[in-house]
Amino acid sequence: MVLPPPNVTGSLHVGHALGTATQDALARWHRMQGWTVLWVPGTDHAGIATQAVVERWLWQQRGLQRQDLTREEFVREAWEWRERHGDQILQQLRRLGASLDWSRCTFTMDPGYSAAVTEAFVRLHEQGLIYRSKRLVNWSCALRCALADIEVRGRRMRNMCSWCVLGMCLIRGAGPAPMSCVPQCPLSPHVPQCPQCPQHLHGHHLRHPLSGRLLPLVTDSSVDPHMGTGAVKVTPGHSVTDLALARAHRLPLISVIADDGTLCPPGGGWLQGVPRFAARPQVLAALAERRLLRGTQDHAMTLPLCSRSGDVIEFLLKSQWFLRCREMAERAREAVTSGQLQLVPKFHEKSWKHWMDNVEDWCLSRQLCWGHRVPAWTVEGRGGPWAVGRDEAAARGAAAAALGCPPGDLCMECHRGCHPAGIGTTPAQALSPSLGTSLAPALSPRWPRGRHCPHPCPWGCPCPRPHHRGRCHHPHPQELQEKLRGGILERQELDMATKAQRCQFPHGLPECGADALRLALCIQSGDSVRLDVRQLLAQRRFCTKVWNALRFIMGALGDTQGLQPPEEVTPEGPLERWLLGCLAQTVAEAERRMEALEPHGALGAAQQFWLSSFCGVYLEAVKPTLRTGGPAAVPVRTALLTAADLGLRLLSPFAPFVSEELWQRLPRAGPRGDSVTNSRMPPAHSLARWICPRTEADVAAMLEVARAVRGLRDTLGLSTARPPGTGKDGYRGGGTWRAWGGNWGGGKHGRVQDGCLPQDGHLSPKMATCPLLWLLNCQDGRSFPRWLPGIWRARLSQHALGAPQYGGW
Repeated sequence: MVLPPPNVTGSLHVGHALGTATQDALARWHRMQGWTVLWVPGTDHAGIATQAVVERWLWQQRGLQRQDLTREEFVREAWEWRERHGDQILQQLRRLGASLDWSRCTFTMDPGYSAAVTEAFVRLHEQGLIYRSKRLVNWSCALRCALADIEVRGRRMRNMCSWCVLGMCLIRGAGPAPMSCVPQCPLSPHVPQCPQCPQHLHGHHLRHPLSGRLLPLVTDSSVDPHMGTGAVKVTPGHSVTDLALARAHRLPLISVIADDGTLCPPGGGWLQGVPRFAARPQVLAALAERRLLRGTQDHAMTLPLCSRSGDVIEFLLKSQWFLRCREMAERAREAVTSGQLQLVPKFHEKSWKHWMDNVEDWCLSRQLCWGHRVPAWTVEGRGGPWAVGRDEAAARGAAAAALGCPPGDLCMECHRGCHPAGIGTTPAQALSPSLGTSLAPALSPRWPRGRHCPHPCPWGCPCPRPHHRGRCHHPHPQELQEKLRGGILERQELDMATKAQRCQFPHGLPECGADALRLALCIQSGDSVRLDVRQLLAQRRFCTKVWNALRFIMGALGDTQGLQPPEEVTPEGPLERWLLGCLAQTVAEAERRMEALEPHGALGAAQQFWLSSFCGVYLEAVKPTLRTGGPAAVPVRTALLTAADLGLRLLSPFAPFVSEELWQRLPRAGPRGDSVTNSRMPPAHSLARWICPRTEADVAAMLEVARAVRGLRDTLGLSTARPPGTGKDGYRGGGTWRAWGGNWGGGKHGRVQDGCLPQDGHLSPKMATCPLLWLLNCQDGRSFPRWLPGIWRARLSQHALGAPQYGGW
């Protein structure tokens, strides 16, 4: 297993904790099943985030900007920052209890990993999957960097839409960005159904209202004649739709926004160097001054925002490196359809297929100093093709072959002018950090059997990426399972992925403990995790209950010798058979759920056993026997020790700290020192002999009677005061009876420890007492519940108890 590497700049947040807790539970469980589990940790260099943090640190500490340093100096500062702060999140993962192989910890900028990323890039380029092209990219002016589509978030909002008059036509204006009408944009009406546009203007030119340049008027059927005036401006340098139209009509590709977000209209002008948002009111004022502004109105739109900085994204024409995703997406879709790749939960298959059907080519290159360098070179001054190679020598040979010149003639020139992509250009280019991260499973010695996606689904999730690249490097991988999860939601159902407090070390960890946090996360089921602090407090109370139960058990065991192997334990009494039968069923359910990658189901079964069967029923029932002692307490102590041992093993994958502490205190015959994680969980089939359906039915009937009695007691308002115990130890007649008073179900009821006298074939105490349920064992092995009428002085009929099946006893 490969831990999805967290950012080296970050602090542990709830999303990390959820992914780590579920993966750790699976890793620990499979170790207890005898598997050899390798779980590799690491951290991601996080190119954009790390560069932003280092830039901020340089400005605060030294008053320097990135532009004041060379690339080598900035990279040196970034490495020093990483050495000081890079292990913070790893220490937090240790505190969370992640059982990772820390000796194999990897950083995605380590030399070996960088070489592997370069190798992957070269292989993909050789297969024709990586190419360089000038296309519209998502550009963050704040970061001065291109972003992939997945790093852009849309926000629905209302804004202003401007309308202006150009020449004789009413042309729909610049929308919320009127400065985009600064370039010499062509105009495109829909000719056949455009009654507002006179026919004699087709093929003519219109004059730009601000620059005075002539703009060609072209026609295209893609323009909706019923929307607005039926004519729109075309800005091919800032719109994907307009770019396709411009290329179809061979129009010039003009861009007016620079990398830093200032305007750069062709030929300069009065808006040269003006910030893009400051230019908006100036353009509107200029149009109003010329009496060309028709008016403004509100309209809804989706504003693209950078998920890293929150900056408004601009679409700019840039030459970047792209990865072809269509072919890989088809293979990934087919893998799910054929069953070779299994998604858990299964309902994610529909979203997976929708994602694959609409995938676009992925922009790989980033304009960063910190990150993997693009392994591509070009000959400076010749305008030749780009050469991709594992090193400069390989790229020089490829460039010489492409240019058709002798390598000897090109060698000197390549040595002087052939440079890695971005080193001789401004700004520099680096690979997307997520490329190296997604290649981690594919570059492993063995393809992982199962993997957990750390990103929320659906479906802005990069989880298909490792499968894409993995199938490129391993064309025939073995059958895989992909575990997907939803996003983290607050109690108010706000997506915490966009909130600052999610990116902090969970504050509940010191107060509630790591076990409580892990339990609260692992018990969650469904697509979206709704985390509430009250859930943390409830899990902390559960840990306290387990601790107190083990304190009671350790006091009751006395001088009991070490543990017997569970396969050798044979329960003697009916309650012991029932308890160990419940335990065997719990082990079987946990085994089934963990095999199905449903840790929440396994944890729910373990908690149900501890709360209901073990603590709620059995511990309360055997307290009188343990206080009395004697031979009758021996099988009880054996059952207590066996149930505590296996119960802690069931909890250890989810709550390792409290389970380890308590399990080490249990008496055992052999030497101590081994961990509960290394103990073997017995397979469910070896414990099946504990299951006794008849005993389960008897105890279930008894518990049902207890619930009915308590309901009647509450309805009648009876007292729960503890009565004094009187009476004989039993009676003879048709069989020998033994009676135990108990608090079946865990409420605070009184108990009768002594026997009672027979009366009309039914047991009745000699005193006016509170209602109690008694379990009576006959000589022939049959057991059945009886109601002691107590102060009611009346016998409850079977119909009143709502259990007619008791009549056969």
